[in-house]
Amino acid sequence: MRCPFCAHEDSQVKDSRPTDDGAAIRRRRQCEGCGARFTTFERIQLRELTVVKSEGRREPFDRSKLERSIQIACRKRQVDPARIERLATAIQRQIETSGDSEIPANAVGSMVMDGLKALDSVAYIRFASVYKDFREAKDFEEFAGAVSDAGKDG
Repeated sequence: MRCPFCAHEDSQVKDSRPTDDGAAIRRRRQCEGCGARFTTFERIQLRELTVVKSEGRREPFDRSKLERSIQIACRKRQVDPARIERLATAIQRQIETSGDSEIPANAVGSMVMDGLKALDSVAYIRFASVYKDFREAKDFEEFAGAVSDAGKDG
């Protein structure tokens, strides 16, 4: 495994253990070049997944991109990183078990929206503002109002 700090080709595994949900193996590694320590995750990949963008462009599914977008929505919120990891894992499993090797980007976005709605309402609104491409403050206000009203019903 290449070191993310010095790009040395070899690293030594110092510790391996399954993640809490058992969906991955977490490995602590130490670079044989610079001695830096870093963490890697090993996950099962059932098949190559492709995300189809709205303009028709295709790109490989990237779990780290999914996690990053969820983390950005949850920034400065009191959301446990393990819950973000579980949400990303659940979405990836849902995509993998759908039976399709290609999935529309808007379907992935909808899955993230559903997950964030249950996770944190502010993160949900933040993600929605980008995903739904709010153009004016009024769009944001209407969406936030609908979320607030839905919270009062439950």
